[in-house]
Amino acid sequence: MNAKLDAATIVAWLGSGEEYTTWVEELDRVGPPEVEVQLPSLSELDGLLDRLAVRPDDAAEIRATRISAETDPELWWLLQRCHQMLVASMGDLDASWLRWPNLPAELGAKGRFFYVHVFLATVPAVLRYHEKRGIPEDVSWATLADLGRQIAIYRRIHGRGGLDVQFWFSLHFRGLIYDMGRLQFNRGRITFDEDAIKASGAPFRKGDTALGVHIPESGPMTPEACDESFRRAKEFYDRYFPEERYRYAVCTSWLLDPQLAEYLPEDSNIVRFQRRFHLIPGGRDGDKDVFQFVFRMIDPTIDQLPRRTTLERAIVAHLEAGRHWQVRSGWVAL
Repeated sequence: MNAKLDAATIVAWLGSGEEYTTWVEELDRVGPPEVEVQLPSLSELDGLLDRLAVRPDDAAEIRATRISAETDPELWWLLQRCHQMLVASMGDLDASWLRWPNLPAELGAKGRFFYVHVFLATVPAVLRYHEKRGIPEDVSWATLADLGRQIAIYRRIHGRGGLDVQFWFSLHFRGLIYDMGRLQFNRGRITFDEDAIKASGAPFRKGDTALGVHIPESGPMTPEACDESFRRAKEFYDRYFPEERYRYAVCTSWLLDPQLAEYLPEDSNIVRFQRRFHLIPGGRDGDKDVFQFVFRMIDPTIDQLPRRTTLERAIVAHLEAGRHWQVRSGWVAL
């Protein structure tokens, strides 16, 4: 690796944005790994991308944007330290979300796929952590295959390849989230305000362990499929993380907005899902979440929104009435 590169050089190369300065300074404090991490070889890459559910068009761009110390010294400097940041907090229940910025648009596809290469370099370390915990291999690969799904979603939204939800994968590539079928569950703690907890009558305190519930784009969210995911999650975490004693699960999503029940049938999958949870008081504006997760669109006008399904028509009618959607939080006992 180029020994002349330092944090100041990298910041200057990235540009003058404060987000880059903060990020590079943090990476510089972490430092590189003791042994320089390597990307999977080209002979290994196809099989790995297949296991990660990466589509052929995305796989082709990943191969084309592969970086090296010789051809991309600045990106290599960043990759080494991003990898080390993940590995240094592997399995850490109290590790914070990684707020890594998107790289400058001028870098093109190499910038858009940069974090994909960071995660590919980190796959062996995650698998070692899973193996140490005794986690079955099929769970490991089902969990990490979310990477291919999110890369495909990026292409649907933007019309080109890349990844911009690198913060989300700070869970997967630190051993903090696992795929349990229809739902994903991450290890975590209660972060709700104490007053909100008290007002809701919830039986936990801020800082208690709790599983976070996430709903990937992977088919119908039927009650039966969700029941099975909750059952699997309880058994999985009791077996592989018994010391953390998970008794509750929490979910923060636009799917928990009770306004949805004004439009959707009582027996709809969404209404039945949200009624599993006890709501926590408060919320935040959820229009952008709905645009992203339902329509896979960024800041559309109402006229641009399709009306193909009952859910889409309900969302549009609500917005046309001058109302707004909310992101709400709720909890459920396991």
